[in-house]
Amino acid sequence: MKFCARPSTYLGALSTAVALAALTACGGPPAAAVAAPPAEHPMAMPAPTSTAAMQPVAAGTVTIANFAFSPAAVTVPAGTTLTWTNNDSVPHDISGGPLHSPTLSQGQTWSYTFSTAGTYSYICSIHPYMTGSVTVT
Repeated sequence: MKFCARPSTYLGALSTAVALAALTACGGPPAAAVAAPPAEHPMAMPAPTSTAAMQPVAAGTVTIANFAFSPAAVTVPAGTTLTWTNNDSVPHDISGGPLHSPTLSQGQTWSYTFSTAGTYSYICSIHPYMTGSVTVT
C-alpha cells in the first residue's frame, strides 16, 4: 500500500492540528467561578502567635537532629544552663559569641550557663546553614 501524501504535507497538517488544539485549550471559555462558602460556614484561621519563634525550653535542652537545632530559638531566664544533644549521625558544634563547644559526635552533649541577659545567636560552624538563638531575660 502506497502513502499518497507527501511527508511534509502530513507534518504540516499535524502541526496545524496540534497548534489549534493548544489554542482551543488556552482560549476556551473561562471555567465556572468557584463560589465562596455560605456565610453560615465561615472559614476561620487561627492568628499566628509570636511564641512559635521563641519557645521556652523544657528542662534546658536543645536537640540537634536532621541538621537543625530544635527549638531553633529559645527564651530562658538568666542563670539557666542549656544542654545541646547531638542526635545526628554526623558531627556538629555550637559556635557564636561566647558559645564555643567542641565537635559533638552522635549522642554527645555540651552545656552552657547563660548568666547575662541578651540575645545570643549561634551556628554549627561545620554546617553554617544550621542556626539558632537564645534570648536570656
